[in-house]
Amino acid sequence: MNATAAMILALAAGTYAFRLVGPVLHGRVTVPPRLQELLSTGAVVLLVALLATGALTEAGGFAGWARPAGVLAGGILAWRRAPFAVIVLGAAATTALLRVAGVS
Repeated sequence: MNATAAMILALAAGTYAFRLVGPVLHGRVTVPPRLQELLSTGAVVLLVALLATGALTEAGGFAGWARPAGVLAGGILAWRRAPFAVIVLGAAATTALLRVAGVS
């Protein structure tokens, strides 16, 4: 077995183990409310960091103003509780219109 196949099998086994831990330990382990709050906050921080990285950078540099404006438009639509399709189309249309207007 080559190294690539071994790594794929190891990752598959680890993923399965993580998925199995939840149902197996449900009811046996109690997580304090403060830890639950910290984990929820940590998940939000990671998602915001991923969003900022994807929205602001391209090929190691600044992506231009059109993409962050599209992300902002999508965020505003999501905050206003628009349907998902409207959010995606609104963000894409904002970015496309700005790029057509010459804003990179």
